[in-house]
Amino acid sequence: MAYRVGISGWRYAPWRSVYYPEGLPQRAELEYVSRRLSSVELNGSFYSLQRPTSYQRWYAETPDDFVFAVKGPRFVTHMKRLADVEAPLANFFASGLLALGNKLGPILWQLPGNFRYDEQRLATFFELLPRTTVEALGLAKRHEDRMQGKVFLETVSDQPLRYAMEVRHDSFETTGFIELLREHNIALVCADTAGKWPMLDDVTADFVYVRLHGADELYVSGYDDKALDHWAARARIWHQGRTPADGRTVAKDRPARRRRDVYVYFDNDAKVHAPFNAEALSRRLGLS
Repeated sequence: MAYRVGISGWRYAPWRSVYYPEGLPQRAELEYVSRRLSSVELNGSFYSLQRPTSYQRWYAETPDDFVFAVKGPRFVTHMKRLADVEAPLANFFASGLLALGNKLGPILWQLPGNFRYDEQRLATFFELLPRTTVEALGLAKRHEDRMQGKVFLETVSDQPLRYAMEVRHDSFETTGFIELLREHNIALVCADTAGKWPMLDDVTADFVYVRLHGADELYVSGYDDKALDHWAARARIWHQGRTPADGRTVAKDRPARRRRDVYVYFDNDAKVHAPFNAEALSRRLGLS
């Protein structure tokens, strides 16, 4: 599928009886979302390791062509700050995300706002990341003992893994960072944060990953028709292998022109805008 449009998480009390039909059981919310959108970004995995049974349940509750993006743990990005993380990475991959099988989409790494560009630390981290599900299973088998009884280590079909990185510090506006991402085929997240953090449009992988956190107020404001038309046009341009004319890029050179998958996630959930905006963008891109 050329486009995936979804939301960051789906368990929000204010959505009930507003987006979700009145009386819909909470256990049915993912099933409801997955029939209206093509993807969801799993946020719970950022705060703590999820259980294999959770991933297996999410797989069972969603259509065959549904895709989950999975947010990497903050223990890796915010606490360890990408240093000495082989064991935490093994624990993460052992925790069950491989049970998503063909529904496993990009894995997102969001760096904290006080994390400055560190070429060596990033390069070392990127080298640790498994490139296929079989490689990930091999890493998962090196999990820490404390994970015993809470792991998924079953044989998986081999498929490539995709990674995206969201940065929140001006020091990343350097060609060295863009080149490093391209070397490892890791997508630089195009993040609309209502001006709080840099929004960069450099294409660095064979797919594009967009996070829309709010048009005017972070996590709160929605996207009106004009803004949604704008993002739909950008998504089409990215899919065609081009760069938007209004794009803010760091590197002067452009990647080879080729069609790319485009993932867009709405994270403006504070006022229940996210699911409605996601459905509206999906319609503009012919997904519903």
